Amino acid sequence: MGRTAIHPGEHVAEQLEELGMSAAELARQLNVPTNRITAILKGQRAVTGDTALRLGHFFGTSAEFWMNLQKLYELRIAAQKSGKAVERLPTLAKFVKEERAESQTERT
Repeated sequence: MGRTAIHPGEHVAEQLEELGMSAAELARQLNVPTNRITAILKGQRAVTGDTALRLGHFFGTSAEFWMNLQKLYELRIAAQKSGKAVERLPTLAKFVKEERAESQTERT
């Protein structure tokens, strides 16, 4: 079983709880609509580049930190949904090996 997918909103929620700050106050500080923050907190909206820049600036981290959390979340969700099917697909190494074997067979 793969790793648990944790939406970046969970990290934001932890920060807000630690600070005793509401979603509305964070939205005011970031100069974004409140529903953007609440949707992220609920895991209903992805962290975009713009939001990552704002979160990084506010929390003293980097935009890359927030984007990496988002991408990691998306990769883990994709692995849960499609991972086994993807693992059954051929690889380049297997393809090349089969092509070489066919080429050898045709020569003889």
